[in-house]
Amino acid sequence: MVSILDALAIIAAGVGAGTINAIVGSGSLITFPTLLLLGFPPVTANISNNVGMVAGGLSATFGYRRELAGHGRGLARLVPVSLVGSAAGALLLLVLPSEAFAAIVPVLILLGLLLVVFGPRIQAWARSRHDAAEARDAVSSVVSSNTGVLVGPRSQRLALLAGILLAGTYGGYFGAAQGVILMGLLSTLAHGSLQTLNGYKNVLATTANLIAAIVFLIAAPEHIEWWVVLYIALGTFTGGLIGAGVGRRLPAPVLRGIIIAVGIVGIVKIVFFP
Repeated sequence: MVSILDALAIIAAGVGAGTINAIVGSGSLITFPTLLLLGFPPVTANISNNVGMVAGGLSATFGYRRELAGHGRGLARLVPVSLVGSAAGALLLLVLPSEAFAAIVPVLILLGLLLVVFGPRIQAWARSRHDAAEARDAVSSVVSSNTGVLVGPRSQRLALLAGILLAGTYGGYFGAAQGVILMGLLSTLAHGSLQTLNGYKNVLATTANLIAAIVFLIAAPEHIEWWVVLYIALGTFTGGLIGAGVGRRLPAPVLRGIIIAVGIVGIVKIVFFP
């Protein structure tokens, strides 16, 4: 059981994380460092955060149901790839010693922060390539209910599948900024409106969280703090609905600033005050 103040801090972090995840991803860069600052061990914080994040992913996916209408076949091709990757990442987390995770986490958080900082530029570059490809071949860029976003040359489709497999593995192992990675992949290698691609991102990231959570429930229940899971679930579920609804109106620089500040504090906590 955690104190009332700690519970409120976790719920507030969850609301912010759920909102950000629905819009672009990287919400774990708020909740995970928050748990570290409250004194939870890195592996316990990561696993409990992962399990709690499932609720926010489900609400964000529900919020994007209109953008996903008619894309069942495309999702059916991509979701199993994310599933396999996330299961592998979760098992990797359990196989490697906790000391290794503690050593790797600052690097992963830093990678996530860099993606948050440079993500808009990466996605702008990806969109420009995406738009140029559509202009060159209007026929292949048509997104239908039969093909979803998986259209274009075979090499492009295979590259997208490989990228989603790696993103799923990263999501199962750690997951912060997984949404940024997925949006970069989808914007570069898939076709469709950004809102549709964001809906795909929410489904794939939620799949990774869900499968990893199942692995943790079966293989490592001792690392799950259920009160933490409850508070994160409450916060992220609410945040997911906010992000899918009005969250798009929030100033992006403010959101990025919060993520970067909390992430830096988390790195300092791990490296200098373990």
